[in-house]
Amino acid sequence: MAAHRRTPLSRQVRLRRTIVCAVAGLLVIGGGAGGYAYWKLNGNIKSVDINGQLGTGRPPASTNGSFNVLVLGSDSRNGRNGDLAGGATDGTARSDTAMVVHVNQAHTQAEVVSIPRDTLVARPACSAVGTGKAVPAAKGVMFNSAYEVGGPACAVKTTEQLTGLRMDHYVEIDFAGFADFVNAIGGVTVATTVAIDDRDSGLHLAAGTHQLNGDQALAFVRTRHGVGDGSDLGRIELQKQMVKSMLAQVKGLGLTSNPARLWSVGDRLTRSITTDSDLASVSALVGLADTLKPIGPENLAMVTLPVVTAPGDPNRVVPAVPGATQLWQALAADRAVPEAVLSSQPANPAEATPSATARPTGGGAASATRR
Repeated sequence: MAAHRRTPLSRQVRLRRTIVCAVAGLLVIGGGAGGYAYWKLNGNIKSVDINGQLGTGRPPASTNGSFNVLVLGSDSRNGRNGDLAGGATDGTARSDTAMVVHVNQAHTQAEVVSIPRDTLVARPACSAVGTGKAVPAAKGVMFNSAYEVGGPACAVKTTEQLTGLRMDHYVEIDFAGFADFVNAIGGVTVATTVAIDDRDSGLHLAAGTHQLNGDQALAFVRTRHGVGDGSDLGRIELQKQMVKSMLAQVKGLGLTSNPARLWSVGDRLTRSITTDSDLASVSALVGLADTLKPIGPENLAMVTLPVVTAPGDPNRVVPAVPGATQLWQALAADRAVPEAVLSSQPANPAEATPSATARPTGGGAASATRR
């Protein structure tokens, strides 16, 4: 696991006290079943040896305490994922959502860069999932194809080639896991100034503020054709809104004083994720949570990789120059997202100016249909 710089003593004491309370909460669940609880949560976590698979020849790790995490949302339809809307139906798994999370040296700010799945990139040579057969490098392929052909290791390798940044950690969450996690934290609140009606994702929202359950939240982050121009860029803006809503919800739960809720959230989260080997334990995840605790929604700069329409294909995009280059260079230097990138971000289609016939409400009807 990448080394993380220590925070000032006073804050560190508070954080240690919080973590001790959290662990104590797990230990008292079910009487003397603390050992079982810890074993159960550890056993839930799936992992991939990214470092072992990729070996050398990668971008160097930071030496100043900053670090990067590649977060993927997988659209595999295996298991319970098959009951949920919008996933791959051909037996493959693709990275439907991709975010590079850069945590600064002081661990007080995070820059989150969403990479559109339709971005055309140069994919390096990888090993096929399952067989280990060599997959040759390719140019002008969709970003999410890397995960499809070579799994997490190929996704990390492609991201590192695209960004020039070392991905110190890897976290993947699947559809069912995302929905379960949202249910475990009691749902999330979102607001939209326009109605959303998307038959593909199964989401139907009136304009207004809504408390979404897990299935509805999943449909919200997958909505594409029911609002705005139907592009992946618009959907990414909805995903950014959801991330901040989830963080706000978790911050307000008071998990350390509610052992039952803490267990529910921990169990569902650990059953939902696949991580790199260094994060594949409860203690490692608690350590990462300790590091990230000072970062709230107000300390997140969430942007989409600057892109332009691909030459010859209006349905694909390519990184914009110089915007994309400037963005990755800023993160490599542990600087904030450049103002030029911030000022050119796509609009959130859920926050569009409503038409004369749209009437925002205090809590309009919300539904999500399973497909």
